[in-house]
Amino acid sequence: MTELSGAAPVAPSQADSTTPRAGRRSWPHQVIGFLSRSGLLLSLILLIVVLTIFAPNFLTSRNLLNVIRQVSFVGIIACGMTMAMIAADVDLSVGSMVAFASALLGVSHVNLALPLWLAVLVTLAVGTTLGLAAGWLRVRWNIPALIVTLAFLISFRGLAFILTNAFPIMIADDAFEFWGKGEVLGVPVPAIIFVVVVISFMFISTRTVYGRSVYAVGGNAEAARLSGIPVDRIRIMILVTTFFLSALTGVLLSSRLSSANASIAVGMEFDVIAAVLIGGTSLFGGKGSILGTVLGVLFIGLLGNGMVLLDVNTYLQDVARGGIILLAVLLGALQEQRKQATTS
Repeated sequence: MTELSGAAPVAPSQADSTTPRAGRRSWPHQVIGFLSRSGLLLSLILLIVVLTIFAPNFLTSRNLLNVIRQVSFVGIIACGMTMAMIAADVDLSVGSMVAFASALLGVSHVNLALPLWLAVLVTLAVGTTLGLAAGWLRVRWNIPALIVTLAFLISFRGLAFILTNAFPIMIADDAFEFWGKGEVLGVPVPAIIFVVVVISFMFISTRTVYGRSVYAVGGNAEAARLSGIPVDRIRIMILVTTFFLSALTGVLLSSRLSSANASIAVGMEFDVIAAVLIGGTSLFGGKGSILGTVLGVLFIGLLGNGMVLLDVNTYLQDVARGGIILLAVLLGALQEQRKQATTS
């Protein structure tokens, strides 16, 4: 693998407003520019207005804090998924990894009698190591990340049930529960962690060589390789990141539930992917932003909360989520076709 040094060149296909070239402007200018052309922001505002009018108790502080807390778990993983999809990869295993991390935490602390802080570190370390293994499998035999993580999606959930024997493992610790249930100045702790992750990934994606390289790999992997970018290393790091964030979310959800549970986060991967797609990240790679993903996460969270408050049938909620994902993919495909028609 070629060492990554200096400012890595970016493939020509990346010269659009969503790539780090636009990131050379100040962050406030980036945010203003993004919001000014974001139809998603308008859709989000419209959704809030509709729910305010028709959904009972939507604007109560208790409900809004619950939404903020809930979307934070999805949002933490969505930041890593954004980088994966910008690089034209995807991690389908995030929901199962969350469950496996929760189960591993419970077994390490309760069954193996490890101190809770050490059990947390072990869980995060194992999650990161598994991400490294998934990345190695992906690049060693050039297997699409979709296939590798699909296998892990099935395996991790099974391992979680084996570890817990399909029963929740109670974790009673007030200090630990603070990370999932606690608040600081009225703000849920998971939301604070989400904000820290968002700021970190905004900086990484727009201000670092690694971030520019991710866009280049997604735009044209072969051109990026010829430019001296270690494509394989980038792809490994992407899966390491998503696995680590999934393990972290597993710890936070265990804290919120005061237990390790193999049944948590079922279908979370679809909410994460939907949020990233709705946020404008291209399914074909090379385009996307963390800020767009944040709006997508809020949209998905508020829509789900609104449907619950309006007592929409559970199965109809699934239909609505699937339709939104399909619509986001179609819009992305139409934009890609228009872009190709313009350049040809």
